[in-house]
Amino acid sequence: MSTTVRQPLQVLARADGTAVRVLVVDDEPVLAEMLASVLRYEGFEVMTAGDGESAVRTARDFGPDAVILDVMLPDFDGLTVLRRLRVHSPNVCVLFLTAKDAVEDRIAGITAGGDDYVTKPFSLAEVLARLRGLVRRAGVTRQAASGQLEAGDLTMDEDAREVRRGGQLVELTATEFELLRYLMLNPRRVLSKAQILDRVWHYDFGGQAHVVELYISYLRKKIDAGREPLIHTVRGVGYVLRPAAD
Repeated sequence: MSTTVRQPLQVLARADGTAVRVLVVDDEPVLAEMLASVLRYEGFEVMTAGDGESAVRTARDFGPDAVILDVMLPDFDGLTVLRRLRVHSPNVCVLFLTAKDAVEDRIAGITAGGDDYVTKPFSLAEVLARLRGLVRRAGVTRQAASGQLEAGDLTMDEDAREVRRGGQLVELTATEFELLRYLMLNPRRVLSKAQILDRVWHYDFGGQAHVVELYISYLRKKIDAGREPLIHTVRGVGYVLRPAAD
């Protein structure tokens, strides 16, 4: 599975403004948690399950809008899971994960349900793109405020890739934009250096804290210079973006 750094995507939300709910079902815990982590970063509310029985049980309680579902599970296959899910959630949309050698046997059943599939190994960008397409076509979502993020007098237009502080345009590099976006998606939440490395640079924490420190310093010079600071250090923990009015 590819983890190539990608450009940030626009946050999706339900019509009532709450997060789109996604259930990830895969019997490989590392893969399931990686998908869940990326989806949470993109603004989805996520739960995971490792087999068909727990998937059906979790779905009844969680009420997902979409399910990312491995075709091959240890107890029963993904098509059986889908049939059971739709007893309680007839409109849930499903993105199947299938091994390459299983595609020919599965495509007919998958496409007949009006859903989609990706083959393993897959890229995270492809999974996100297909999932977003599914939930949009299902009418689950609205796009949040034309891609606008706000924190005090700091605004980010995700479509135009523009950032302004107090109405003044702030020029950012692609990495600075991605880092600021992550902070703005999590206002008032303290983010560790490990979390930032994982979400922005997409690799595990391994003594690379100086990379985060360096880019935080770049952001501060551009965002906070001569103004009341928005980006704060929580010693021994990480960083938090806190609107100046707080």
